[in-house]
Amino acid sequence: MYTLYGYPKTRSVRVAWALEELGLPYDYQLIDLRQGQHLSDAFRALSPAAKIPILITPEGALSESAAIVTYLAERHGMHEFIPEPGSFARAKYEEMLVFLVAELEQPIWNIAKHTFALPEDKRIAEMRDVAAWEFTRAMKTFSILLGDKSFVCGDMFTMADVIAGHILAWAKGSKLSHSYDNVHAYTEKVLARPAYTKAWQGEADKLPK
Repeated sequence: MYTLYGYPKTRSVRVAWALEELGLPYDYQLIDLRQGQHLSDAFRALSPAAKIPILITPEGALSESAAIVTYLAERHGMHEFIPEPGSFARAKYEEMLVFLVAELEQPIWNIAKHTFALPEDKRIAEMRDVAAWEFTRAMKTFSILLGDKSFVCGDMFTMADVIAGHILAWAKGSKLSHSYDNVHAYTEKVLARPAYTKAWQGEADKLPK
């Protein structure tokens, strides 16, 4: 049994989505960011950076969503959700994963940081324009990398699609637009997966009424 520490509309939905895709049971522990629960000593013992998600595994705690979903796929979904280690297909998976978190996601995160995440005296109003420009450049690259493939790594849905799907949903929520038909079609297809809907709703249901 795994335990996922998370909060709705954050990167923790990626881990919940991966767990749902794999059909794995898990316990969900809400870390209420509004109440500062992520800053508690108890949570910092699990996450020194005071960030979610954190997945508690039989071997210990794991952070960083891309690393977590890769771990889960290797343990439970080999050849279905992740290519074999050492293969060229696996190298392309990791190439895409690094691009997604280092290039496509970062402009969106920068907007979030300079809108609400950073202390007010550290926010730069002009950062949104810079980040939107960076997002436009990264999205052009993503469209080229995606091409006419069914999923980001080819015909197989992988955990890289979990990361990509969430980033694209986040971009839409941040009012970042683009004009790439292949990306629009891909986004609709990936976010229509039942596991994503179940993960997203499951997190939302954990919020106090």
